[in-house]
Amino acid sequence: MIEHKVTCPLCEAMCGLRVRVKDGLVESIRANTEDVWSRGHMCPKGAALGHIHADPDRLRRPMVRRPDGTHVPVSWDDALAEAERVLRPVLASDGAGAVTVYVGNPVAHNHDLAAYIGALLGFGQAAGMRSYYSPATVDQLPLNVVSTLLFGGMWNGPIPDLYRTDHLMILGANPSASQGSMLSAPDVMSLLAAITKRGRVVVVDPRRTRTAQRASEWVPIQPGTDALLLFAILRTLDENGWVQRPDHLRGRVVGLDEALELAAPFSPERVSAATGVAPETIRRLAHDLAHADNPVVYSRIGTCAQEFGTLATWLVFVINTALGALDRAGGSVFAKPAVWAPMFAKPPDQDGDGWRFGRYHSRVRGAPEVMGQFPVGCLAEEIETPGEGRIRAMITVAGNPVVSAPGARSLPAALEKLDAMIAIDNWLNETTRHAHVILPGLSPLEHPHFDDLYWIYAIASGVKWSEAVFEPEPDRPHEWELLLRLSGAMFGTPIPEVDVAAMDDLYISGTIAAMSAMPRNAVTGLDANSVMAALHGRGPERWADLSLRVGPWGDRFGERPGGLTLAEVRRHPDGLRLEELAGGRLDETVTTPSGKVELIHAHFTADIPRLVDRIDRANPELVLTSRRHLRSNNSWLHNVPALMRGRDRCTLLVHPRDAARAGIASGEQAQVSTSEGSVTVTVEVTDEVRPGVVCLPHGWGHGLEGTRLTTANAHAGINNNLLNPTNLIDAPSNTHVLNGVPCQIRRA
Repeated sequence: MIEHKVTCPLCEAMCGLRVRVKDGLVESIRANTEDVWSRGHMCPKGAALGHIHADPDRLRRPMVRRPDGTHVPVSWDDALAEAERVLRPVLASDGAGAVTVYVGNPVAHNHDLAAYIGALLGFGQAAGMRSYYSPATVDQLPLNVVSTLLFGGMWNGPIPDLYRTDHLMILGANPSASQGSMLSAPDVMSLLAAITKRGRVVVVDPRRTRTAQRASEWVPIQPGTDALLLFAILRTLDENGWVQRPDHLRGRVVGLDEALELAAPFSPERVSAATGVAPETIRRLAHDLAHADNPVVYSRIGTCAQEFGTLATWLVFVINTALGALDRAGGSVFAKPAVWAPMFAKPPDQDGDGWRFGRYHSRVRGAPEVMGQFPVGCLAEEIETPGEGRIRAMITVAGNPVVSAPGARSLPAALEKLDAMIAIDNWLNETTRHAHVILPGLSPLEHPHFDDLYWIYAIASGVKWSEAVFEPEPDRPHEWELLLRLSGAMFGTPIPEVDVAAMDDLYISGTIAAMSAMPRNAVTGLDANSVMAALHGRGPERWADLSLRVGPWGDRFGERPGGLTLAEVRRHPDGLRLEELAGGRLDETVTTPSGKVELIHAHFTADIPRLVDRIDRANPELVLTSRRHLRSNNSWLHNVPALMRGRDRCTLLVHPRDAARAGIASGEQAQVSTSEGSVTVTVEVTDEVRPGVVCLPHGWGHGLEGTRLTTANAHAGINNNLLNPTNLIDAPSNTHVLNGVPCQIRRA
């Protein structure tokens, strides 16, 4: 028996695991009590890694689609040749402008993909690709937009100091299910329990989630009105003289007075009917925040994916500033990642006057781009609508938009009209069943793992490297090699003939050269040729070595003797915990044009009149919201038998009052309808949701013809994106509204 120490790649908690292997099979997976980060914590997803690796439905060989729509396994040579055959005519006739890429959520959990997706997007855009699509427009894009404008970078957002805060207000987040979202923390629920012992945790959410059940207080709110509540709290802080202006923020923040003036129309009395929160409750929430020693406000996807998601996300940081909690221990602090990645760099679009949005617009509905993306709900119309610039080819990378994107009813038909669809994916799922070629990657246990993204939201500084548990078959290319082949194809090289090693050198050296010429960058001033000569390994290993060596604890290629390198990190299988977070990092973190936290931007304030109009708009009789579960991760863990045991989790939560009005009881079927369409789903009557709210989980909708997902298809569930309209958008961020969609229910 051999034991391997690895880091779980399935979520942001980055738990350390012990994987025991016997006779080439995973015998057991247990928590690693010696891991410097998680210290013996793990969730049910981590224990499922062995099932994912051994899943008989996981693709080990490439698949090619036959004329009758079925997929057959082929050799790698044949698969690459077929990918070239379908893609080349599109590039030859229409160029890269007729090609797009869909980047799935698992990319962030796979270092091969995370390190090299930039090659495909970068080379593709250089060749003429206009835009790409991703789940960001149903998830975190408001946070990226706000972080960019306030702090200078899309990943610069501060996080709550869970170790030291004594009053935490949570909006639209459910860490009991997510284990922390844009917030990496070990055993987050124990940390929240510790806060309740020394202070208070207040959860503002339309649903009494498990997090809310364990909190000091649950404040039910009308979905989509978080911005109204936050503005009322801000006004209350101001009119009572509770706004703090501490020395550590003096001269480092601009726009707070203007933000306070903007709060004037939003009194607790005026927003109460819209939010469903009593005026006295709003005032008490503000009072308790203002009088805590270490208060902080934190929000996540429930706040982002709503009608005013950008304003609500912005107001979280405005309130933290008004409380004096920004950049202060126990408040809202900036993480200090040990690793650097190109995504942390300040791109050219942020130079001078700052980031520019709306540089170009989508062809069909004229949606402005935001950070290089259109709303994912535009994808189907961009494929189906004839004319110059029509998308004729798409590359999907570990993504399943048929399940995860609004407008799910129209997307399958649109995908059938593509001249070329190539998928890098391990499963024949609801989206890849439309692909002409499927190029499978490796299992999570077949390649090394190295987190770079999630340390930028971690509540302590550290680093870990996991070696592969199993060696892949000799002829199996890694995902990063596949991405480089497709990148080379954008510039005319046939996919089978791409020199992967040369493309790798070009990608890394070109990135270093470009970044080194830019100010305030981890590689600023470094010589690309010298750096390339000093790096070790190939592919993602070489990226990891670079990321560590130019990071805060890195050796910087001899400038800091004894500093970190990948070789040094590999000598510590339990990881390295480097520093606990503290305040006082504004000067080294903020990269806005002024060098200060810039609270006021027209991109936000232009949306406030629309928010004012919302105050007097009557709430719909019933609205739909989404939810997630601890044993699930969007759409990609439903084929694990161990995670699918127990009662049906894809149910519609309905408050007893609304169930009685519709004449529906628990266990009965209801028809749920929105402007987008209708579905039939099993009802669960519960006071877990506030009146006027029904809740359906996302990530389901399996059981479609042509898929190979034995367990998931046996627990198909309902695709909630059959109900989410593509035209309900939080305009400043291009984010689809998933929480607060007007709906009706009746007995089926």
